[in-house]
Amino acid sequence: MAETLQNLGLGFSVALQPAVLLYAFAGCVVGTLVGVLPGVGPLAGISLLLPATFGLTATNAIVMLAGIYYGAMYGGSTTSILMRIPGEAASVMTCIDGYAMARKGRAGAALAIAAVGSFIAGTVRVVALMLLAPPLARFALRFGPPEYFALLLLGLLVLAYMSGGSMVKSLAMAVLGLLLGMIGIDQMSGYFRFSYGIVELGDGLGVVPIAVGLFGIAEVLATAGQEVPPQVLKPKLRELLPSRREWRESLMPMGRGTVLGFLIGVIPGSAHIISSFVSYAVERRLSRHPEEFGEGAVAGVAGPESANNAATSGAFVPMLALGVPSGPIPAVMLAARASRSSPRPTRSSAARPPSPWTSSLPWR
Repeated sequence: MAETLQNLGLGFSVALQPAVLLYAFAGCVVGTLVGVLPGVGPLAGISLLLPATFGLTATNAIVMLAGIYYGAMYGGSTTSILMRIPGEAASVMTCIDGYAMARKGRAGAALAIAAVGSFIAGTVRVVALMLLAPPLARFALRFGPPEYFALLLLGLLVLAYMSGGSMVKSLAMAVLGLLLGMIGIDQMSGYFRFSYGIVELGDGLGVVPIAVGLFGIAEVLATAGQEVPPQVLKPKLRELLPSRREWRESLMPMGRGTVLGFLIGVIPGSAHIISSFVSYAVERRLSRHPEEFGEGAVAGVAGPESANNAATSGAFVPMLALGVPSGPIPAVMLAARASRSSPRPTRSSAARPPSPWTSSLPWR
């Protein structure tokens, strides 16, 4: 415990430096803008902005990239709630109840609950990251192909069981999703599956284009087909804040979403996407009024938003503890850190003796 507190003090001494805080703020702002843009997502945003960190130290680069990652997780909820267009794949579930709340004039309350849920999940996940990183990392490394298969099968069965309605329809939906996920190049054999000669299908079907097509384009076509344009809602300032009833209904989903997101984030894969789906299914199953989901349930916004933000820190557990990335985003950040921590190769002084004309220069 003493060693943990000592490391915590050292970490705060580094994190509270003005330069580090500046890069963290810049990363959060840029990440929020990246999350708002439909189809970009945190992985594409970090990959595109990676060259901007080449001149920085390892600490500043990791802090800035982590800020982009966290900001993108929250920024995707803005367009999901206001326009029913997910900014990134983890905000798909927020579209359902968040947009329904916006249609009722509760867009401000939905945005506030999403922000508070992200803040609570972020605070709890940092504490859990400090205390539970070593044992969780060792537990995650024990997962092999059999464990991954059992975990994925369990996830499909849980989603089918918690979705409600007909079990046959739920399993059929899961099978259809698996068939769509098989499109592309097989990672083991390199064989093109279900590509039908289209080279562009080699990368498979992305989650974000499918989500934007299902939610965004459908909403645009539905709005364009109306003879009378939809009414513009102009709520008052006090109506932009959540009510006491909405706060009570969102506290427990925030707690459950934080725990689920952090635990699922340790497992390699697209944890921030899976955690939001699992959190929404759990909240719908545990709710006393499951019929409200899809019609503007507060728990349908608080749970998934807390889960996808908590999963971001869970993904850092294997990377920071053992140097093993748990997904594509931590892999990019680990590569950025490695490229700055390794010294550049230089010629030895024996191979190239110093010149008398440059030995006295200040940069020698």
